[in-house]
Amino acid sequence: MSLLTSLKSMLSGGRVDVRSRFEVLREAISGTMSEFYKARDRQNGRIVGLKILDAAKTAVFESRFKGLKKPTEGEIAVSLVHPHVVTTYEHGLTTSGQQYLVMEFLDGPGMNSLIIGRDSLLAGRRIAFLRQTAEALEAVHKAGYIHRDMCPRNLVLDERCESLKLIDFGLTVPASPEFMQPGNRTGTPNYMAPEIAKRQKTDQRLDIFAFGVTAYEILTFELPWERGPTDKVIMAHANRAPTDIREHRPRINARLAKAVASCLERDPAARCSSISLFLKMIRDVKHEDGS
Repeated sequence: MSLLTSLKSMLSGGRVDVRSRFEVLREAISGTMSEFYKARDRQNGRIVGLKILDAAKTAVFESRFKGLKKPTEGEIAVSLVHPHVVTTYEHGLTTSGQQYLVMEFLDGPGMNSLIIGRDSLLAGRRIAFLRQTAEALEAVHKAGYIHRDMCPRNLVLDERCESLKLIDFGLTVPASPEFMQPGNRTGTPNYMAPEIAKRQKTDQRLDIFAFGVTAYEILTFELPWERGPTDKVIMAHANRAPTDIREHRPRINARLAKAVASCLERDPAARCSSISLFLKMIRDVKHEDGS
């Protein structure tokens, strides 16, 4: 940071004037609680992803945890260092009081786009992508967090489409009792675990369920149940078993099918107990199809 930038930062109470510091190269992608830009950091010339959180929406979400010492999204993001987790360089407040994060810019497609387009690029790469996703989630869990929004939209590939990274820690909370009480019904409906739908206590196994849905979709281009209105989708997870993955892929590797099914158990007690266990279950799986 230059002397001039440091002086400006002190004069603004430590806040950053993002409009003057960053050159926006691509218009905002609006998320649920934020806007995301491709930008150039004028301090060092680096191309970055600039995420600016909507102050009002963030405040509403944070109000769920009033009285608790919940870390901010930026604090969580910078603490996660893993090859398959997006690297966050910096976080803080803008001069207008909004939280911002500066991260590496990922220039590949989102996994959701590949699934929607039934992209042939996934052929022969699914096992690798599933392992990378599981390893990223394992890093989040070992760091003591619950991601709470594990889904294909939050998996972004690199430019060469050989590797992916887990993004977006806007709904992430510590995996401690005070943050796992009933009532925090957040996440993406199609991937939401039954215990969330039933407003029961939660733990890291809700991410394993969401991972199971994501894995199923990567392997088949289909969800384990019919798509539908939000409330109907959420309750479907709680009240019916998923469609057997072999109906979509009759020749799927048996160990892989069993591992994915174990993540989709509606009862958390019967579900795959950890993402590390899932990785062990598929350790020797080399191909999507076959025994």
